[in-house]
Formats: sequence, C-alpha cells, structure tokens
Amino acid sequence: MNKRTKTNIILLVIVLLLIIFPFVFVHGEYGGSDDQGTEQIKKFAPHYKVWAHPIWEPPSGEIESLLFTVQGSLGTGIIAYVIGNAHGRKKALKELEHPSQKTSASAKK
Repeated sequence: MNKRTKTNIILLVIVLLLIIFPFVFVHGEYGGSDDQGTEQIKKFAPHYKVWAHPIWEPPSGEIESLLFTVQGSLGTGIIAYVIGNAHGRKKALKELEHPSQKTSASAKK
C-alpha cells in the first residue's frame, strides 16, 4: 500500500467519524436556525411584529427540504466546476510553458 492510499484511508476514516460523532454523542433535537432565531426574538422582544413574509411557501416540510438540498447541490456543482476549470487552465498553461516535461513524464511510464 503506497503513501497516497494510506493518506486517503485515514482521511476517509476522519470524515466518517466527523459524520457519525454528532449522532452518537450529541443528544437533543436538531432544529433549524430559523426556529432558534424565532425563539430568541420572542424571548427578547415579545411584541415584535413580522414585517416580511415569504412570497411562496412549500406545501410540506419534505418539499422544503428537497428544495434546500437541490439549492445546495447546485451551488456545490458550480463551485466544483469553477475550481476544476481553474485547475485545468493552470495545468494547460504549465504544459504550454514547459512542453518538454510532458513528453519526458510520459516516456517514464
């Protein structure tokens, strides 16, 4: 097993621990930040009146969760595309500047 494989396995284990840890050791309700914010407003300013309302409310909590997930997925896709595109450009520019390195690297294989 090479060094890169060992590093990847260690990182995978760390990520899994970070995912599992809150479910095993943190007890309580998992509420959204909107609910917590509303509770704090009611606590400190009980006479506060809401002045902004959503244009459209999803018919159920499941659809709201779906839309939130789709929004996050699209954002992640855009960020990954931009990073990948920048990496590809950098790699292509490096190959244009030093074309002999590409041929010597492929000859070693």
